[in-house]
Amino acid sequence: MSTRLARLFHLADSALPTGGFAYSYGLESSRTFGLVRNQVGVRNYLYSYLQQVVGLEIPFLNSCFRVTLPADAHLLPLIVAEYDAQLLVPALHKGSLTQGKTWLRVLHSFQPAAGVAEVGEWFAQEEVPLHFVPVLALSLARLGYTLPEIHTLYLHLALRDQISAAIRLGCLGPMEGHRLQHEFYAIFDDLLAGAETADYRMAARSANLLDAAQMLHEQVYSRLFQN
Repeated sequence: MSTRLARLFHLADSALPTGGFAYSYGLESSRTFGLVRNQVGVRNYLYSYLQQVVGLEIPFLNSCFRVTLPADAHLLPLIVAEYDAQLLVPALHKGSLTQGKTWLRVLHSFQPAAGVAEVGEWFAQEEVPLHFVPVLALSLARLGYTLPEIHTLYLHLALRDQISAAIRLGCLGPMEGHRLQHEFYAIFDDLLAGAETADYRMAARSANLLDAAQMLHEQVYSRLFQN
């Protein structure tokens, strides 16, 4: 059990080269255009962001986790096509594909016998976009992790990357940021309550201003983040 948890903690390590740190997901443009003005604004932004993660990404994680390749291969193109259509911002779409490819390569280098590479091979064969969220669910299912563990890992990755972005943008100091991250873990259970029952057909966006900020990112005069 301790080895299992240690490996999961390693996958959550910010030093793992999956590329998530390179995107602000709307925080930079939100700050630039006055949607986030102070620490209270950062807190509200993070809560809205995590709510949208639970409402949008978690249902896709659930559906992909339950797909068994090759037996359920006919289901996956429908799920991934729907997810692909949800990524409205070009930079986020490109980033998801990059992260998906990198994630598989990293996991395969760790555990080549687990068959993780077969996931990428199937995506390539069927010409299905190799997005990070479906790849995360399929690969971690092959490594034997449970759906609640994957939920927690994904929510942690989302929160950690946003806190990191806030610190690098100067919205928060390092200690303030990590204290805020620690506080947000207390609401994970509430955010994820009942999340296991949702499938991709129930996925929905809940943060319209965040979506608008993501769209406006390219209008920022000087950018620290790709998005």
